[in-house]
Amino acid sequence: MQTTPVIDTAWHPLASGNPPAWASEWGQDRRGVFVAFTMEKVTQRLRWIPPGRFMMGSPEKETRGLAKESYEEEWFKREHPRHTVYITKGFWLADTPCTQALWEAVMHSNPSRFKSPRRPVEQVSWDDVQTFLQRINAEIPGLDLVLPTEAQWEHACRARTDTALYTGGIEILGQNNAPALDPIAWYGGNSGVGFDLPEGEKSSSWPEMQYPNPKSGTREVGKKLPNPWGLHDMLGNVWEWCADGMRAYTEDTQIDPVGPQGTGAARVVRGGSWFNYARSCRSAYRYYSVPVYRYYYTGFRCARVQS
Repeated sequence: MQTTPVIDTAWHPLASGNPPAWASEWGQDRRGVFVAFTMEKVTQRLRWIPPGRFMMGSPEKETRGLAKESYEEEWFKREHPRHTVYITKGFWLADTPCTQALWEAVMHSNPSRFKSPRRPVEQVSWDDVQTFLQRINAEIPGLDLVLPTEAQWEHACRARTDTALYTGGIEILGQNNAPALDPIAWYGGNSGVGFDLPEGEKSSSWPEMQYPNPKSGTREVGKKLPNPWGLHDMLGNVWEWCADGMRAYTEDTQIDPVGPQGTGAARVVRGGSWFNYARSCRSAYRYYSVPVYRYYYTGFRCARVQS
């Protein structure tokens, strides 16, 4: 039987006033503690995610009626049963998905379909991301970036909330029409509003769009409201790779759970994207892909876990 861990949620790594050697800025605002690193004039801010307890997954009433076809029922069953999870160590998490500018600074290439420095990098596989992490960690000693686990990702996304979105509930009026998403996420219902690139996905035929538009795609990071811990685009814009694969949920309390991590194991992606229906852009929704696949709606977000 697992014992309840003792968690000091008040402590954070900058409490001593000594930032890490790799930090180019640090401080605290109303959303919490932050630190940043700079790579070839590209700066990425990280937010401190305190340890704590949260309810992972969704209550069954949240997913009731979301499946339009029988096979889709399995998608939503993966969110159940809702269960208690303890994250025993705080960690740093990038306040936006990795941008194309940062990817180019490290990799000297840009695989993205929707090219723009402040848009999230996409069309990167899980394996590609591992190469990126190895290279940036070699360039900036002590930075030690990784991908978050699925449990860390959901803990950070929820930011002490327990509703479908970190701003509250979600009312889905149509497949691409959920007004509660509009202030916080780029999803299938609004990702074409003011779309400014010549290259765009034809979206005029998408069903039940909140704002019908002829073409859609990714959008610049940080343009939607952040969650209570200062994280932007946790829902929508691009799916985000996690470090681990999909574990089966049970009602048992979990402490720092980690899914399968074997070579070639499918990995979890979280958050939904500009391309997705509203039902996929919820804090609990989970999907997965094999680590070699690349999509123009999948990117990632860097983490730094305390030792």
